[in-house]
Amino acid sequence: MRYQLLQPRYWPTWLLFGFIRLAVWCPYRVQLCFGHVLGWLMKLLAKRRWRITLLNLRACFPEMTEAQRLHIARKHFYSLGMGVIEFGMCWWMSEKRLRRLICEVSGMEHLQAARAHGHGVLLLAGHFTQLEMVGRILGLYTDLHLMYRPIPNPVIEEVMRRNRVRLFDQAIPRNDVRQLFKSLKQGKPVWYAIDQGYRGKGSIMVPFFGVPAPTSPALSRVARSSEAAVVPFFGIRLPGSRGYSLQIFPALENFPSDDPLRDATRINKLLEEFIRRAPEQYLWSHDRFKQVPRD
Repeated sequence: MRYQLLQPRYWPTWLLFGFIRLAVWCPYRVQLCFGHVLGWLMKLLAKRRWRITLLNLRACFPEMTEAQRLHIARKHFYSLGMGVIEFGMCWWMSEKRLRRLICEVSGMEHLQAARAHGHGVLLLAGHFTQLEMVGRILGLYTDLHLMYRPIPNPVIEEVMRRNRVRLFDQAIPRNDVRQLFKSLKQGKPVWYAIDQGYRGKGSIMVPFFGVPAPTSPALSRVARSSEAAVVPFFGIRLPGSRGYSLQIFPALENFPSDDPLRDATRINKLLEEFIRRAPEQYLWSHDRFKQVPRD
């Protein structure tokens, strides 16, 4: 471990990891309580994220009352807190305990059918609060390569990178396009999410819940160049303490088309369907529409 990661400014991050590590030893019901408390603290301290959440929900669910949106926002932060606890569960909980939390995994035949073509698979997912847990569960049933976005905090990045490299067949930084195509050429399934606000080169504006949002058209380009199938999947943290459910869907037909805007619109519509199943578990605290300036 690099010495600079032990500097005093990183001690709060190490304390947080210590708390998460301790939480892993607790029963799942207690972990849910810890997540609830952590989410409550995040709501109090992360004022900008709370503001972003409310603005996103107002934009995407204008048919709801303000009280309904506030209810989803509060539940979202509790879900966000549980998502932090789930990082530790994924990294440090035994496989035996983890499997006891899996309520259902369906649709593996769709992944197998897509892999049979031999060009790799782009596993399409959205940024939900439980995405680390969903990826970990999927990794128990198949070899899995994943794309991830490096974290600015070097302590979080180091711990996250080490554990993902240990648990998954391949962890690919978001900008490592060469490794992405190499994995697909090997016929591997690659976990790929594109639903965060993107204003880089080639960004296009695509409706998301009817609101124009900056979007990357990269999925179409990668699918076309690699001939990889695009297979959507969706995981959910079930109510109460029932655990988790994961569903894999058939590969998208006639994808990509010759129109990246049409493709991105189609993907957003699909993600909207998933989000409506458990709206509080989507990452509303991310500035999807790039509308809130940094403080």
